[in-house]
Amino acid sequence: MRESTGEMDQVARSLCIGSLVVALSGVGALAGPCEDNFRQEGVPLVTAITFRTSQSFASIPPARALDRLARAVQAEGFVGMRVERDLGSITAFQETTGSGREQMLRVVVRAAGRGSRVDAVFSIQQGQVAAEGHVRPAMCRVVSAAAG
Repeated sequence: MRESTGEMDQVARSLCIGSLVVALSGVGALAGPCEDNFRQEGVPLVTAITFRTSQSFASIPPARALDRLARAVQAEGFVGMRVERDLGSITAFQETTGSGREQMLRVVVRAAGRGSRVDAVFSIQQGQVAAEGHVRPAMCRVVSAAAG
């Protein structure tokens, strides 16, 4: 009986370790290229703040990516959107503070090999703040829309 209890303990430890490895390996799956490339520049309230990110899409042509990105920008509540197809760019604005001071989003798509590279820049003016924890997922939703 003692021997089987020891074996049971060993099996239980192995299962716990295996579960931990599986759980930790899933943590990396939550982040992707967009999240990894995300950067913030500026000093809150003191200077303008610029959030940047990018992601490449190996098999998505730039024109298709641009159409998908334009729909995603609208879905995020931006207004005054201007799509310049010849430049592969989208410019849109958002005013969420009630101050009348707009925040600008610029998205550019360019050819990269047989696919596309998407760069996005979101800028807020001096004196305004935006939490990275809110900006990052919103920007990555827009950028990842290029994939469809």
